[in-house]
Amino acid sequence: MAELTGPEKAVLMLLSMDEGTAVPVVAELDALDIRKLRDVALLMREVPASSLDRVYQEFISRTQEAVAVPKGGERYLRKITTRALGETKTNELFHEGNRSAMDRISTADPGQLASILEHEHPQLVAALLSQMTTERAALVLQSLPEEQRPIVLERLSGMTEIPAGLLEEVAAALSTELPTGGNEAAISVDGISRSAALVRKLGREIGESLLEHMDQGNAQLAAEIRRAMYSFEDLKVIDKKAMRDLLKEISTDRLALALKTASEDLRVHFLSAMSKRAAEMLRDDMELLGGVRLSDVEAAQREIVEIALRLESEGVLSLDTSGDQLV
Repeated sequence: MAELTGPEKAVLMLLSMDEGTAVPVVAELDALDIRKLRDVALLMREVPASSLDRVYQEFISRTQEAVAVPKGGERYLRKITTRALGETKTNELFHEGNRSAMDRISTADPGQLASILEHEHPQLVAALLSQMTTERAALVLQSLPEEQRPIVLERLSGMTEIPAGLLEEVAAALSTELPTGGNEAAISVDGISRSAALVRKLGREIGESLLEHMDQGNAQLAAEIRRAMYSFEDLKVIDKKAMRDLLKEISTDRLALALKTASEDLRVHFLSAMSKRAAEMLRDDMELLGGVRLSDVEAAQREIVEIALRLESEGVLSLDTSGDQLV
């Protein structure tokens, strides 16, 4: 996940407080600050519990009890704002026009939406796709002209944050370019991960064609997307015969390190493709490792995934999963 922006951290902190604590805090904010928080609360998706821990470390702790995820999003923020500022002021700040515009976008036909977006700036299109579900964004991207897809994907991959109010403007009227207002709140976007998920959803033929096209103009970015498309856990889809071919390419010490944080299912999948003696030796190697740095484990996992991707390109194995692709 991309690094949280300041307004996102503020929303997380507010939504983790009980109502009695949050109300006086909101009462101290001016209208511009509350609008920023409203924009972010409207668009925030799921946030890992660890993100809230980092926010607490950044601010002085106000309570001994931590809530792992936002509880109620915009609705909860509106409730505590009403108690702090009154119904009339809250209605001015939380007008419903923007939300209904986003609702229309979320239910629009992907083909019709794509026909409008194909005439818009690629950065604007990428910003809109970044806030859709992966499946829906893939349908829209697939409906765009073929020559436009890699441009949009490249813009999406390079995103780290976008103005929170932009998507509401796009939903209301898809004819404006990115605003540059310095006072507008921003929301974080993990462009590489979103692009990787999109390419997987498109399926092998379309996805690879898209990345090959991107290779011509930005090979490094295309490589980053390919690396982000598959995690170590995705190797569970490799059949036993192909797994043996993969094992021939991996040193035992790197595999033992990579499996330290792997799920039990993945460990069993690797071990079942090995001889009994080799499996026992690998278990012994894992026990002898003791404590290891997470960064070392992740590096070993990434190395093995890249070997698997190379073997896939050579036709030795397949990482395809039909459930990940558009029907």
